[in-house]
Amino acid sequence: MANDLMNRNYDFFDPMNFFNEVGNLGHDMFSGDAAMKTDVVEHDKDYVVTAELPGFKKDDIHIDYRDETLRISGKSDVNESTKDDDGRILRQERHSQNVARSFYLPNIDLKQVKAEFKDGVLTLTLPKQAEVDNNHEISID
Repeated sequence: MANDLMNRNYDFFDPMNFFNEVGNLGHDMFSGDAAMKTDVVEHDKDYVVTAELPGFKKDDIHIDYRDETLRISGKSDVNESTKDDDGRILRQERHSQNVARSFYLPNIDLKQVKAEFKDGVLTLTLPKQAEVDNNHEISID
């Protein structure tokens, strides 16, 4: 009987599948699904950063650039309830989410940076500065 169950491709007996049997607890807790999904593309003259932030509002997002590092963070609080005609609560949900990502992007021209947030997608265009020659040779007299 046990062999029949195991041969039917049931993962119930697989000890590595334990977390899947209790509602994907292990996958959700350790895989980082709540992380902000982000693409960073480098072109000759700029970087383009695209971050998915569904459910966030523009005011929930903070963008910072210092020490040649771009930092994007967001905090979203959702309080939602549904009532019937008599005022009894049928469903009530509370959800809070904090996300943050950092990317090392050197030589950004901060005066030319553009940011747009539309339909839950943040798009940043970060132009590169013209390369500055930091090597200055000093001759000895």
